[in-house]
Amino acid sequence: MSPLRAGVVGLGTMGRHHVRVLRELPGIELVGATDPEPRARAAADRTISVTADLDTLLALGIDMCVVASPTRSHADIGLRLADAGVHTLIEKPLASDPESGRLLAKEFEMRGLVGAVGHIERYNPAVSALRARLEQGDLGSVFQITTRRQGPFPQRIRDVGVVMDLATHDIDLTQWVTGCRYLTVTAFTAQPSGRPHEDLVTVSGLLRDGTVTNHLVNWLSSMKERIITVTGERGCLTANTLSTELYFYRNGSVTTSSIDGPRFHGASEGDQIRYAISKREALSVELEAFRDAILQKPADIVTMWQGVDTIKVADAILTASRNCEAVTLNAGERNIPNQRNAWLAVTRQGEQ
Repeated sequence: MSPLRAGVVGLGTMGRHHVRVLRELPGIELVGATDPEPRARAAADRTISVTADLDTLLALGIDMCVVASPTRSHADIGLRLADAGVHTLIEKPLASDPESGRLLAKEFEMRGLVGAVGHIERYNPAVSALRARLEQGDLGSVFQITTRRQGPFPQRIRDVGVVMDLATHDIDLTQWVTGCRYLTVTAFTAQPSGRPHEDLVTVSGLLRDGTVTNHLVNWLSSMKERIITVTGERGCLTANTLSTELYFYRNGSVTTSSIDGPRFHGASEGDQIRYAISKREALSVELEAFRDAILQKPADIVTMWQGVDTIKVADAILTASRNCEAVTLNAGERNIPNQRNAWLAVTRQGEQ
């Protein structure tokens, strides 16, 4: 079988990482990349054809493409690739607003093309291991999910704020590991940098199964942090995606008893376990899944409809912050069963 001919749109930091990985991925021939900026093209890998426009890249005859351009360009570029019959992975977020995301998802679906979103944190080994342990019931019932995502100011991001850029990681992860959508969100944002978009956000939310969520996100910290903690009836699981580590803090054997309620296990500290994790590069795993989906092999990709759902939550967070009120998502939509993989099976529910 001939290798899939691949292209990359956007040669910033993430685009160059895609170029590096695609060059080494079996079954793929990276034939070209494009970026309108001369500096980006000059810094690109010169062993491939580097062009200034998408039409020239398409003329090379590509089967698949990765879009790593600024967020506000995703819809236009994605629609042009769909029209050309090219399977496409668009870096997160899928688009800058829900309607543009829906348009992309519908177009790729209608044409029978693989449309994926680059939510790379799903492929981090620590997060994959955390989700697997939730699936096998290590925590029992889940009560709360908290995330912390902060670090230095990214000069590369100019067209969206921290909610669409960074918080979409945590929105997607929360829905993915629980298999449940958000019901309600509240949020507060601030703009210390003076730019048009928010620099920090704190989000409180409620999932449809009653799980409470909290997300702390900023790009103003000198300390880089990427943490997700899930608290349940048997303890806590904490994943660090920077160090690729997963810890289990087991509830202790001491119990408390309340007059009005059942005995609750967890009034004392128990064992701490650090799990051994095989550390593969998340981007390689993500692009392998995209390749396999194109070849119609079993593959766990982030679909464009899932990307739309993430944007809807991010948009609700911005609305909640702007109006200083809680926002309920998909009012009237039936609840998704409380199963770890249920959300993955939902693509277009409520989108009609």
